[in-house]
Amino acid sequence: MKVRKKLCGVLVVFLFWQIFFMQQQVEAANGFPDVSAEAAALIDVASGRILYSKNGTKKMRIASLTKTMTAIVAIESGRLSDVVTVPKEAVGVEGSSIYLKQGEKLTLEELLYGLMLRSGNDAAVAVAHHVGGSVPGFVYLMNEKAALIGMTHTNFTNPHGLDDSNMHYSTAEDMAKLSAYALRNPIFRQIVSTKVKTISWEGEKWDRRLQNKNKLLHLYNGADGVKTGYTKLAKRCLASSATRDGRQLAAITLNAPDDWNDSMKLLDWGFEHFAVSKVVAKGHTIQANVAAEDPSLRLVTINEFAYPLQNGEAEQIRTKVELLQPSVTKRMIGSHVGFLQVYLGDRLIGRVPLTVQDTSPAWTPGRTRTFWDHVWEIMAGGMWSA
Repeated sequence: MKVRKKLCGVLVVFLFWQIFFMQQQVEAANGFPDVSAEAAALIDVASGRILYSKNGTKKMRIASLTKTMTAIVAIESGRLSDVVTVPKEAVGVEGSSIYLKQGEKLTLEELLYGLMLRSGNDAAVAVAHHVGGSVPGFVYLMNEKAALIGMTHTNFTNPHGLDDSNMHYSTAEDMAKLSAYALRNPIFRQIVSTKVKTISWEGEKWDRRLQNKNKLLHLYNGADGVKTGYTKLAKRCLASSATRDGRQLAAITLNAPDDWNDSMKLLDWGFEHFAVSKVVAKGHTIQANVAAEDPSLRLVTINEFAYPLQNGEAEQIRTKVELLQPSVTKRMIGSHVGFLQVYLGDRLIGRVPLTVQDTSPAWTPGRTRTFWDHVWEIMAGGMWSA
């Protein structure tokens, strides 16, 4: 009987690895990166486009990647120069620590460096009490921010990511969205890209010297973030980012035995397979008869729109005009009148605001407006019609 149970166990393990390797072979055959992570995602920071996803919406433990949310909430809600008095609740928190002492005073900025470079769980609790008044108060702010960012499969119960319940979770795609959002903040970007930082250590003869745990800052060309993470239940987790030629990507790997190589593969793949393309130019004229009473009027884009595309995707781009009113008149020249909606296939990827321009010879951009121009616009708008 015991022999049969052992054989069954061996067979289950064998089948598991067969399925695992088959999945990796399929991904490789489709041109996707081969990663060890149970769940992973890659995002273009500027546009927010998810470039790659593996079990991207699966609810997972995220360990200290939680601190990305802790940091951005603190940056947006507090002041870096605030002096924080360490509460007793922050002393002796299990796991990674910067060894805070009760009553010790540090600036919020110093705590954020301790939080993100050394993954201080004590720093997370100190930040939470200062910004939110308590851990539950701060957690409320974290979940509120998650909802605003569009993290639809996420729930936070603490500011550090320690395994405390099954209710603290997120997904690879949600954490990619959070990383992209946070990396658009220059203060956050400066903190997570710092390799070594010295902060105060009240009562000691020396300062704290914080060395960033993120090895990619030394291993990968252009690496500039974000956060490491590990607990016994979550396993190895990593949020990473890199910038090349002015373009920034961020990768998330959850439960990844080979997390450093996974991240480098994902970032390499993203930089190689996607290029930012100018989809709509600023000042682009929409050739459409938008006002039957005056065919000289044209819709013009106010901004440009760029988006990361793979080879062949440019042919899938289409646009659609969305007006705020049924038609436009001369009275609307220079006003925001609607949007040019941009689609990749059937998916809406952007909206460019539109204004009105008169293309008739009598009116050219930059010409000084006269009294009679204003009279004509009023008449054309129907105010003096019979």
